[in-house]
Amino acid sequence: MLGIDIFTIVIIVLAVILIGVFLTFVPIMLWISALAAGVKISIFTLVGMRLRRVIPSRVVNPLIKAHKAGLSVTINQLESHYLAGGNVDRVVNALIAAHRANIELSFERSAAIDLAGRDVLEAVQMSVNPKVIETPFIAGVAMDGIEVKAKARITVRANIERLVGGAGEETVVARVGEGIVSTIGSSSNHKKVLENPDMISQTVLSKGLDAGTAFEILSIDIADVDIGKNIGAELQTEQAEADKKIAQAKAEERRAMAVAQEQEMKAKVEEMRAKVVEAEAEVPMAMSDALRSGNIGVMDYINLQNITADTEMRGSIGKLTNENKDNKNN
Repeated sequence: MLGIDIFTIVIIVLAVILIGVFLTFVPIMLWISALAAGVKISIFTLVGMRLRRVIPSRVVNPLIKAHKAGLSVTINQLESHYLAGGNVDRVVNALIAAHRANIELSFERSAAIDLAGRDVLEAVQMSVNPKVIETPFIAGVAMDGIEVKAKARITVRANIERLVGGAGEETVVARVGEGIVSTIGSSSNHKKVLENPDMISQTVLSKGLDAGTAFEILSIDIADVDIGKNIGAELQTEQAEADKKIAQAKAEERRAMAVAQEQEMKAKVEEMRAKVVEAEAEVPMAMSDALRSGNIGVMDYINLQNITADTEMRGSIGKLTNENKDNKNN
């Protein structure tokens, strides 16, 4: 009797374990919830999801939501999108939002947008409620050389048709900034920009800057305009400073050349003096040779000495006379 009780307990335990494993592998409660919501789905389909490593609740719950919203979406579409790495719940929410807003959006396009890495639900919401993008201060220089800074607010609406492959917000901001710089640069006077800021928005908006982007630009409004630096004056100052440095460099070059020429002339003078001294050193020897050979006499030599002494005396007298005149003038 004791053996029968143990056997019965073992059978009951094994049965409980098998039922627990069965309920864990086969989502009975999820199947019941789908039937209660009017979604016809086979229990074997749920088991197949388990075998394909698909979490059934990630597919069935969005399917129930779509069925309640009146959308015709099949379980195979949702499961294939899940296996592709997409967010099934977000795609279904986007389809429901588009359906409520009377926006034409198919499941294939919504799934493509989601797989492209964009938030399809946010895109649908942006189609209903446009988004405002505020740019930083963008600086441009008018023709008179004055820098003008402008800040713009861009109102955009998502373009569902161009969400796949279309450029993002950064491209829109960059294009608007380029248009602002171009408009300011084409103004003859910075005062015209300050007097009529709408000129910037009208000119930029007319260029069709939303081409190839995932957005449609509804309006561009200039939020603030400010005056910056006098770029023209700074450029002229820098140019004048550069010209000054060039002139100084050329003057320094000419001075260096003059110093070099002066040194060269001094070297030549010293060379000539050396030759004169050398020649004067040969005079006594030449006089001696002339006396020995009889080319000149003793009286000629004495007369030459008298002339030399007279010349030196006259030079001394002239020097004293000049010094006396200078003293009288002082």
